[in-house]
Amino acid sequence: MSEKPSGRREPPPPPEPLTPLIDAHTHLDACGATDAAAVTAILDRAAAVGVQAVVTIADDLESARWVTEAADADERVYAAVALHPTRADALTDEAKTVIERLADHPRVVAIGETGLDYYWPGKLDGCAAPDTQRDAFAWHIELAKRTGKPLMIHNRDADDGVLDVLAAEGAPETVIFHCFSSGPQMARTCVDNGWLLSLSGTVSFKNAKALREAAPLIPAGQLLVETDAPFLTPHPFRGAPNEPYCLPYTVRALAGLLGRHAADVAQETTSTAARVYGLASCWS
Repeated sequence: MSEKPSGRREPPPPPEPLTPLIDAHTHLDACGATDAAAVTAILDRAAAVGVQAVVTIADDLESARWVTEAADADERVYAAVALHPTRADALTDEAKTVIERLADHPRVVAIGETGLDYYWPGKLDGCAAPDTQRDAFAWHIELAKRTGKPLMIHNRDADDGVLDVLAAEGAPETVIFHCFSSGPQMARTCVDNGWLLSLSGTVSFKNAKALREAAPLIPAGQLLVETDAPFLTPHPFRGAPNEPYCLPYTVRALAGLLGRHAADVAQETTSTAARVYGLASCWS
């Protein structure tokens, strides 16, 4: 659950190309991709500005089935499967069986997004309670270990809770904090543990003070970039619908914050994504 586009604004214009890039976390189904042709159209728009591949993420059981089909439909698409923490009530034995089966798909490169969301309970009807989220998070951690695939974490207002569960269960070898939005203290903890932090369009928001202080603390080998499309469109298009082709806007904003060349940030984050997701043979 992220800040949703209002639907009242036009999509951002294509940015100047920046290559190579991998969108480490997006939601192609929520972007309106209803069939293989629509998936290809989205990836073609992304490729035109340098985004060579995307990882599309499941947040419920139907989406978990869909993302694997999308990954089969276009070689530039990879997938991650899990139940979003707010939907943890749906993690029945049957759902576990389905997710376990899908997790073995060769184009599923991560288990996610899972984790804890303490923002939505009490605000969103049907949102899973924190205790239920913790149980589901622990199950997904075990699945990541069993499959040997990275664990992709959704963390909203739950720094301490997420760290507690990771400590209690034992973190998998590779942990990715998607759409990292915490401050310097959490960033240091994650970096010290060898975990990866993926930054979205929020890093371009001037009011994201804690995140913008945290970003320079992330070493190159632990930094990823993502759109989380159709959510979190970067400044100055905040509120407009997001899509993978918008990723260069975020990377340029991040590079400006870091005082670095955007091309260097693009190359480094692509190399890291290729390594983490097991795509190194494609992006060396």
